[in-house]
Amino acid sequence: MKLASLDEIEIPAAFDAHVHLRDGEMSQLVTPTIRQGGVNQVYVMPNLVPPVTTVQQCFEYRDRLRAIEPSVDYLMSLYLHESITPEVIREAKKAGITGVKSYPAGVTTNSSSGVVDYESFYPVFEEMEKQNMILNLHGEVPSTPAHAHSSATKDTQAITILNAEPAFLPTFKALHERFPKLRIILEHCSTAKALEAVKACGPTVAGTITAHHLSLIIDDWAGDPFCFCKPVAKTPEDRDALLRAIVNSNGRFFLGTDSAPHDSKKKRGEDKIAAGVFTQPYAVGYVLDALEKGIERGVIQEEDVSQEVLEGFFGKWGRAIYQVEDKSGEKVVLKRKAQDIVDVLKEDGIEVQVVPFRHGEQTWSVTWK
Repeated sequence: MKLASLDEIEIPAAFDAHVHLRDGEMSQLVTPTIRQGGVNQVYVMPNLVPPVTTVQQCFEYRDRLRAIEPSVDYLMSLYLHESITPEVIREAKKAGITGVKSYPAGVTTNSSSGVVDYESFYPVFEEMEKQNMILNLHGEVPSTPAHAHSSATKDTQAITILNAEPAFLPTFKALHERFPKLRIILEHCSTAKALEAVKACGPTVAGTITAHHLSLIIDDWAGDPFCFCKPVAKTPEDRDALLRAIVNSNGRFFLGTDSAPHDSKKKRGEDKIAAGVFTQPYAVGYVLDALEKGIERGVIQEEDVSQEVLEGFFGKWGRAIYQVEDKSGEKVVLKRKAQDIVDVLKEDGIEVQVVPFRHGEQTWSVTWK
């Protein structure tokens, strides 16, 4: 298989292990775009306002999503919060909830109720390990307050959005050492150091890679609010390490788009720019485009991008660690540069509008079989 010479590729329907579908009008707008991107199974993030912290809230949310788009399989998660106890974990497992998502307090969108001290949740993690549930980690620490930056010493490096992920890795490693049988996903890896940390762990640990981090570097988001996300894209070397991880890591990394829609007004025109890149309608196409660019730059070889790798990254590897199946048997046919990326996603009767990643360009189209 030579990607550059192919105009058409057929793969099983994709599994996206990290999506933000929001609620209300925004959910009405973006949830129908899941299948448009080649995906029929998703793992849904719980950082609504208020966050999803009970089994009842979780299934009420799933019911709302199913009412919008019934042809998608929604795997659900709880938000790690002080109200989550071992008893809640047992209830969640019995009810069929897949995992628990941890956000360090204040690092990203709707994370103000997040974790300050991981040790206080050790009883919860222990029960999750017993119940074979997944712990999803947003792998960053909060930035050092601006007024404190000048006080950083040689022993305490100030934390910014550029080193927030590497600074979290000791916590990540400590959690795995303490709970070696707990399935842990380091979400949206954005640095070579994060990739190495995942590979250094045992087989219960894996990582997700987004579509946009395969393309973006610092220079892109520094001048474009629609490329700004958390974790931020890093250096060209980090981006290229992500591409190599897809083809060389033996299934330790898989697609989790972290597609994060925001009303276009919150991406430009307000005092602060909302963190999030919206990729849902074109998820698989964006990845194929990034792999092609990687081949052109000599980062990866064309023969590395095999049918096995594509089927693994887009679905097989993620489903394996999540221990789920796609019973639909659905497949998608992807055609090169046959899809125009809209400038703005909008619908009559819905006030919010979202600007997709690489708006106005072209990518691979998706046809369902």
